[in-house]
Amino acid sequence: MKLLTRYLIKRLAVMSGYALLSILALYSFIDLLSEIGNIGEGTYTGMTAFQYIVMQMPARAYQLMPLATLIGGLLALSQLSSNSELAVIKTSGLSTRDIIVIILKFSAIFAVLTILLGEFLAPQFSRRADEIKATAKSGQIAAARDGVWIKQPESMVNVASMLPDNTLVGVKIWQYDANFELTEAISAEKATVQNGKWLLHNAHSSTLHANNVTVAQMPQREWASNIGTNLLNVLLVKPEQMSFTALTQYIRYLKNNQQQTQAYDVAWWNKLIYPIATMVMSLVALAFTPNSGRHSNMGLKLFGGICLGLLFFFTGRLFGFTTQLYGVPAFLSAVLPTAAFAFWAIYLIRKQETR
Repeated sequence: MKLLTRYLIKRLAVMSGYALLSILALYSFIDLLSEIGNIGEGTYTGMTAFQYIVMQMPARAYQLMPLATLIGGLLALSQLSSNSELAVIKTSGLSTRDIIVIILKFSAIFAVLTILLGEFLAPQFSRRADEIKATAKSGQIAAARDGVWIKQPESMVNVASMLPDNTLVGVKIWQYDANFELTEAISAEKATVQNGKWLLHNAHSSTLHANNVTVAQMPQREWASNIGTNLLNVLLVKPEQMSFTALTQYIRYLKNNQQQTQAYDVAWWNKLIYPIATMVMSLVALAFTPNSGRHSNMGLKLFGGICLGLLFFFTGRLFGFTTQLYGVPAFLSAVLPTAAFAFWAIYLIRKQETR
């Protein structure tokens, strides 16, 4: 029994690994084609675009894990069925329930990989990739751990973060003269960008004169700047690029600042359910596996199963957008597609057994 379990898990894992690498290569090639139009902006070169695509691969792998599990499971189980190995395994004493348990063990491995990618690798690499791209394209912005640094002819600006409504948080400005001598240092709790000007809130300034320094504090102050929010978008934290832990903390932070959290709530629930979705897709693979390789509709079943995986992928995205548009509870966008496919897979497996 243990030998059969290891054999099945190995076959399923190998085929799912091949499927993941194949789909990842395809998506990366498409992403690279989409980046060609950006080459030439600032210092954004072909090598920078390639580096950007490579650093986005962990995030892509995370997104494609359920689809890879489905396609890999379908290929492995269909090969076993076509060689009559699946029938021999069943006649050797393994029931359908035993096979389901083995498949769930196999999918648990990929579920753990999904968690590791989503919690550690994907967020850090995606964030760093966006910073490299923004820095190369703009030529005047540099991303760091303490936010972004922007160099202008007469000033240096540091912004710690940006909220979803484009409010800038933790603003520091250093202004200097033609001889690059510091003339004024400004810090503000937050700022909003309006008509080419920054409206600084709770601003503190220190103006340097020849013999003294003037310190001032103002509830609001305007600062003329041509730096728009588009340039600062690298600061905006994207929900899909955050780990489950970071999302939990950031949602609390947004609520404390009276910000909308709907998109981040959807991402939070997706992070929670996604590893389970990877396991559900393995059950869908079993549901679409022919009982015998002699069936003439084997290829049709494989094609239908792959289309079903794509349907799951895009249905999840559609539910996420619908939730944000119509105010549907966030957990429904993550739970409903996964639950629907799970019940459908169980129904099809039971239907196969009653034939």
